[in-house]
Amino acid sequence: MTVIQYALDPRGIQAPTSGGLSGVYKDLGLQKAWILLQPIVSMILNVAVFLAGVLSGAVASPRVTIGETAIVGRDIKPSNVDFFGGIPFAEPPVGALRFKSPVLKTTLNGSTFDASNYGKSCLQPPFLTTDVSEDCLSINIHRPAGMHHDSKLPVLFWTYGGGYVIGTGSFYNGSEIVAHSIRRGTPVIYVNFNYRLGPLGFPSGKEAFNRRELNLGVKDVLAALEWVHANIAAFGGDKDKVTIFGQSGGAVTIGILYFHSEFERLVRGAIFESGQANTASAFTATERESRWQGFVRNVTSCSAVATSGNTFPCLQNASEEEISTSYLGSLGRTFDPMLWGPVIDSGGKGLLPDFPSKLYKKGKFARIPFIAGTTLDEGTFFSQAARNPAFNENILKAVVIGLASPPLVPPAVISNVTDNILKLYPDIPALGSPFGTGDELFGFPSIYKRTSALQGDMGFVGTRRQWMETAAIKYGVKGYGYMFSQQPIKDFADGVRHDSEFYYVYGVPPDQSPPALQLSSTMMDYWISFAVNLDPNDDKGSQRPIWPLYSGSTPTLLQFEAENITAIPDDFRKQQIDYMNANALVFRR
Repeated sequence: MTVIQYALDPRGIQAPTSGGLSGVYKDLGLQKAWILLQPIVSMILNVAVFLAGVLSGAVASPRVTIGETAIVGRDIKPSNVDFFGGIPFAEPPVGALRFKSPVLKTTLNGSTFDASNYGKSCLQPPFLTTDVSEDCLSINIHRPAGMHHDSKLPVLFWTYGGGYVIGTGSFYNGSEIVAHSIRRGTPVIYVNFNYRLGPLGFPSGKEAFNRRELNLGVKDVLAALEWVHANIAAFGGDKDKVTIFGQSGGAVTIGILYFHSEFERLVRGAIFESGQANTASAFTATERESRWQGFVRNVTSCSAVATSGNTFPCLQNASEEEISTSYLGSLGRTFDPMLWGPVIDSGGKGLLPDFPSKLYKKGKFARIPFIAGTTLDEGTFFSQAARNPAFNENILKAVVIGLASPPLVPPAVISNVTDNILKLYPDIPALGSPFGTGDELFGFPSIYKRTSALQGDMGFVGTRRQWMETAAIKYGVKGYGYMFSQQPIKDFADGVRHDSEFYYVYGVPPDQSPPALQLSSTMMDYWISFAVNLDPNDDKGSQRPIWPLYSGSTPTLLQFEAENITAIPDDFRKQQIDYMNANALVFRR
């Protein structure tokens, strides 16, 4: 895959000028879409380096039988890990099934199925891969070699991030996690999958609401979990010992699934890496009507019905090329990072029935044990615009208000609350993010550090704390919190940015020094221990500090930093975060 060459230095890559399905992306606002997505693309392209070794050294062909079909995978040497990829878990969501809830695939056609490679990625802009298709709902499995149906190993089930517009399971290689679990004597199975993105995964507007066809990408996650529940035993897994984990948008999805009545049946543990249900502002489907109409208007064969309220029949017959063209065009017309994503879908078979903060207060969420954490400098990733000298406080205020518009409260109220937040985050570089860097500005205006601190707390640190104070302290759900603080080896202006931790979780830290490698090994120990025991503190693997439960009058986090893994109080920026969380509904969270 050509994406590997980009992965070596993602911040040096240039915006593509063409590519994708028959070049349909050319001259379609690609540069604007690139500006919006570049930080997320850089994040995921970093992960692509994992892929280079996924199938190297494959010499044998492990087999698993499901129904009447033998699924033939690959044996990965020297890891002693079996790989099975591209296994469909749902019927292809094409034609009449486009913009429909997933239909679980119960049988595979034929006596054998070639699972030696990944399947195609779901339709998305061409910044990660052009090997895409609507027929993309497939699952990938890494397991210890030689397992059988009664091995009953715990399962780690990964759901990727990418802002619900880009991402693919093939960019996340779980073989090192599995190999590490074998070395420490607690073997696990690793699973990931693809879910639909953009308008195909998250149709919106009145029509989608009336048809109850909302949040399809989240429903794809449920379908993949259902497939695992029904079939993972054939690979040696235990359907009753599934731990779901995900980063960014993947973690947000996990938070949303906590509101679903079937979630406790399908998983027993969860790990949130930089994301909660209310990380982004929530909107109803009908509030997205104009955006849906804009998308349909740019599907050439359906433009005439864009405002008809009956667009699905036409869209289901449109070509994949037309859908792709309008999909990318929609990203070029706005800079809303959550243009396509989950919406409030109250009623019927909804997954997000109300604003998360309201559901928290009512205790309407699953009581599933969890780990939840953030990086030290979450906000730098989302504050690149503030590096521009033209960026000022008025623009910052407009951005904060704009992300919650249309507002739930009178304009004067949201304006006043935003002013108060800006006072709590003054333009003092020593208080800004990257944190702990004093008056250093890295060559940028001081408002960059101010914006980064505010953005990181509002979207990630504050929402993580709100979730843990609610679930763990108020309702007694078993929970563990962390702060990833390992400093980068380059890009110091980013600090310990959003996405920094999962390289360590996957066993491939950017810093290959002995202390960093040990930190990675230790983090894998904690994650695997939690998957096996619902407790990160087993006595297997590396010697490491006890990770305290998040509870009591002085809740603590475990700080992950090479040669300095230690418990720290979760009370930093308390005044600021308390105020934000008290006004969560003002910002539609």
